[in-house]
Amino acid sequence: MATLPNPLPKLAADPSGGSLGLELPVGRLIDATAEGTADEPLLWCAAGPAEPGDYDTLRSARAAGLLPLLIDVNGDQGGPERWELRPDEMSYPGDHDADEVLEEFWAEYTAEGDEWPGLAEPLALVADPDERAAEVADSLTGGRPGFEAPHVALVPARRSADVPAAIGWRGPVNQENDTARLCAVLRSWEDRFGIRVVALGFDWLTLSVAAPPADLEEAEEVAAEHFAFCPDDIGDPQAYARELIDRPTWHFWWD
Repeated sequence: MATLPNPLPKLAADPSGGSLGLELPVGRLIDATAEGTADEPLLWCAAGPAEPGDYDTLRSARAAGLLPLLIDVNGDQGGPERWELRPDEMSYPGDHDADEVLEEFWAEYTAEGDEWPGLAEPLALVADPDERAAEVADSLTGGRPGFEAPHVALVPARRSADVPAAIGWRGPVNQENDTARLCAVLRSWEDRFGIRVVALGFDWLTLSVAAPPADLEEAEEVAAEHFAFCPDDIGDPQAYARELIDRPTWHFWWD
């Protein structure tokens, strides 16, 4: 697997990011893992809460090899320094097949003989995926229960779907130790539904969706994938599917 150089070490001597073409607010580099200190920083995190427009401003960091993200720093488990990140235990998302990953989870969490329906068909974009991500990020900056004061962050990653594995996030650890396998599904959702990983907490993630289901039939197909991806947070499948119609965000939480 070819990896891009990590641009974050440059911010140690250049906190404003000027050498990377950025104008960053005051922030900090995070290199804490479950095993100790990483060889290189895993992410940069702003010192203060995000304001509307902050995520959109940092979209320009893509040219420097960095992707924006909203991070929960005030949850019950604290911020990323306390999440016991394990980047060295992650494989590469591109080495996994989304259909195979979901089929395996489906077989584990459904009754015997309940056949995996397969991946849903790609859906039509109703918004530019990056513009939709910025809109969703702005909607989250005011806070919500359990995510009162998100901070904007930057992660070195090729694509948004890879962000959780890139930092060694272990939110789904009770379901899967190798988050890269779930990131393979996120890659597929990027391609079929225009998702972006917008926000991350200790054991949850929020995605923006630029190609949501437009009717119940489409929603039921997508809901099957969601159940396999995160069975802890679905509840009644029919009611859940109805909630997915035209919805611009998908939120997942693992017990």
